[in-house]
Amino acid sequence: MDALGSLLYEVRSEGALFSRNHLAPPWSIRFADRTPLTLVTMLRGSGLVDPGDGTPPVQLGEGDVAVVIGSEPFSLRDEADSGAAPVYVREGPYRCTTADGEEIGEDIVLGPRVCGNSANGPAVLLTGSYRVGGQVSERLLSALPRILVVRPEGGPGPILELTADEIGRDDPGQQAVLDRLLDLLLLSTLREWFSRPEADPPGWYRALGDPVVGRALRQIHDRPARPWTVASLAEESGVSRATLARRFTELVGEPPMAYLTGWRLALAADRLARTDETVEAIARQVGYRSAFGLSVAFQRVHGTRPSHHRAAARAPAA
Repeated sequence: MDALGSLLYEVRSEGALFSRNHLAPPWSIRFADRTPLTLVTMLRGSGLVDPGDGTPPVQLGEGDVAVVIGSEPFSLRDEADSGAAPVYVREGPYRCTTADGEEIGEDIVLGPRVCGNSANGPAVLLTGSYRVGGQVSERLLSALPRILVVRPEGGPGPILELTADEIGRDDPGQQAVLDRLLDLLLLSTLREWFSRPEADPPGWYRALGDPVVGRALRQIHDRPARPWTVASLAEESGVSRATLARRFTELVGEPPMAYLTGWRLALAADRLARTDETVEAIARQVGYRSAFGLSVAFQRVHGTRPSHHRAAARAPAA
């Protein structure tokens, strides 16, 4: 698995909040549920994504897919009226309200996971929110802009059409199906965006295409537990130690051993949070000889011990 594959593998939806929205102007929807990643697409019509931070809104046309990064509230609205009151405000995973904080009425709920102000409105909007977390996911999300847009040729693709159809159903296992569809939609969107000339991909992504550094990155991600050195990575990559060190630092932005340490500690942090494995077992899985070695590195980088990180990650939200 390459570096991008490793990162994308960890960004998965689980209990994703999906909705299809049928809207007639003037319309606006506000997202205040503070999920770290939201996917938005126009199945019909067009609109604007307003990041809410003072920067200009981003236009979405029919078939366009936008990924909004970060937990700060943002809005979607039609292009005609920026002052429209929200049709609804998403306040949490299972709670939508009016602009005044009241529960939305039956006139807004048009069907299973379908809301809007007009069943036959000219705008049809699909949204899905992720509640992702963890150090591995953060390595990917931190490399993305606040809003990225992919404009596929030919309008909505088959994944979008299948997802939109599935949202309108209410069958057993529905949430699991929607989660997997959202995963596929997100992964295909990110992969497409990274390939676009307007994208500004991080160093590790650009380095994947290098015959030397790309091979070293794949070794690190595939086998983090191996006792890697610059010399052993260079041997696997078919170049000298000095050549690998220079090219890796130039393309990735940090030396091979620094990148390796960051990747190992990201894996360890997520396993501490998500599993009951001992610190000793996790240490060996990510390339440290003992729990002590992992603890020293973890405290140096994160400022806390692995056991404290595990406790904090599992503490109930206030």
